[in-house]
Amino acid sequence: MNELRYVYAVTRPFDGVLPEGVRGLGGEPPRLLDHGDLVAVVGAVPAEDFAEAPLKKRLEDLDWLTATARAHEAVIGAMTTVTCTVPLRLATVCVDDSGVRRLLDAGHDRFVTTLERLEGRVEWGVKVYADPQPDPAESRPGPAAPAEPSAAPASGRDYLRRRLSSRQAREGVWERAEALSRTLHAELSQRAQAAALHRPQDSRLSEARGQNVLNAAYLVPRESSQAFVAEVGRLTPQDRGVRVELTGPWAPYSFAGQAGQAGPDEAGASR
Repeated sequence: MNELRYVYAVTRPFDGVLPEGVRGLGGEPPRLLDHGDLVAVVGAVPAEDFAEAPLKKRLEDLDWLTATARAHEAVIGAMTTVTCTVPLRLATVCVDDSGVRRLLDAGHDRFVTTLERLEGRVEWGVKVYADPQPDPAESRPGPAAPAEPSAAPASGRDYLRRRLSSRQAREGVWERAEALSRTLHAELSQRAQAAALHRPQDSRLSEARGQNVLNAAYLVPRESSQAFVAEVGRLTPQDRGVRVELTGPWAPYSFAGQAGQAGPDEAGASR
């Protein structure tokens, strides 16, 4: 079976070894390919899945894409614990080691500049959801209130009144989520060295409850992470209809620029 080279990330030569137990695509550990003042983190993948024609079909398979993205992120996350990396675009594939070296040569200046900019920094993700019907398990501490039975409307007017009240409640939750999103992004951007706004996630793909209103990423010095997390907590209100999700620290995917990884929604291949 022909094998290609899958490139996870680019880093500088560093003292140390790959984190123990890290596994990439196919359950295989990645390896380091040194080339001048850069190092590529690579793994072997089958051509029957990652050659240009089959890859186009594979990228339309959501289950395959999800599993590939998780393996990709696992390698990069492990590398982030030992050195600064530039995460590469999902499904960056070269024919052989020589192709990987050409990739490093072609992007050399961008890789070096990006590594200098990202050194010592991590990415934190903040999402805000408008969730008019939050999970009862996430309510405030205390005894659960018994659910009130929903009586049938007494008349057509009563039915319309209920519909109007429900719509107003949903609109109120959305307005509060939008207001919180503006406040959070303004305040957190001041505490970060860079910020990025991504398009809201489709709940059908993310399987998250509610409507995603804010989907932002922040580049934060590693030593400032504790203060950043505390600020998110301080700015998050006790509002059962509005949910804030903080994730990280991650490798700085959103700030790698053209040399970096764009994520599953924009996956592609490089030769």
